[in-house]
Amino acid sequence: MKLLLVLGSDDNYDAIFRSIAPLDFEPIRYRHVLKAMDNIDEIDPAAIIISARDFPRHWKILVQFVRSERSKETCPIIILRGGSFSAEETSKALFLGVNGIISDTPENQDDIDRLHDILGRSLSAQGEHKSRHLFVEPWHRIGLLIANLSGKSIVIADVKTISAEGLSFSPASPLSAKAVAINKELRECSLRTGDAILAPVCRISDAGKTISLEFVSFPGDERRIFDQYLEEFHLQESRTEKAS
Repeated sequence: MKLLLVLGSDDNYDAIFRSIAPLDFEPIRYRHVLKAMDNIDEIDPAAIIISARDFPRHWKILVQFVRSERSKETCPIIILRGGSFSAEETSKALFLGVNGIISDTPENQDDIDRLHDILGRSLSAQGEHKSRHLFVEPWHRIGLLIANLSGKSIVIADVKTISAEGLSFSPASPLSAKAVAINKELRECSLRTGDAILAPVCRISDAGKTISLEFVSFPGDERRIFDQYLEEFHLQESRTEKAS
């Protein structure tokens, strides 16, 4: 998973790089806040670290920009505070949705533990979401159409489960074994998630009474749209579980 580092100072970068080395992140560095914001959808980071010392005004702009589409749970943001980061700035950061504030050179154990705790929870949450298959109900507004699968123009699929990695479905009418051969790639899929219609490339991973597909790719920024919908799905399910 990708960790976006918005750092002007090489010293900051070296210290952070050493601190995150034990974690399973791919660091991507930007030296300019606006360039990082321009590419945020393409990068699709699992977490973000930005230096308030290097960008004393622009860190707030980045946090607000990210929080307009990504929650604290889906994309933690950590501020490197620097020496002049006041109590008022700390309050603003927490109000805007920052997950943590640590020293800009995290070399003491408390800062390193805090950094690992925030990023570790992000890794754990991302891993659970990716592996967890959610049961689809009619009100989730999830549907799948597949073109040119078995000589029929359109196959209507009744989606049973969905996850970040793929989905399972029952076809509305029987399909031949040739049509659902394992590893067959499906390039003409229309996946509805809420109000969005997506066009993922899928691959058949299992075939029986239900057919399992894995997502190979999404065009453009559709992967982000799908992940955002899936996160909302998870949150709705969590609220339902707590209410019951």
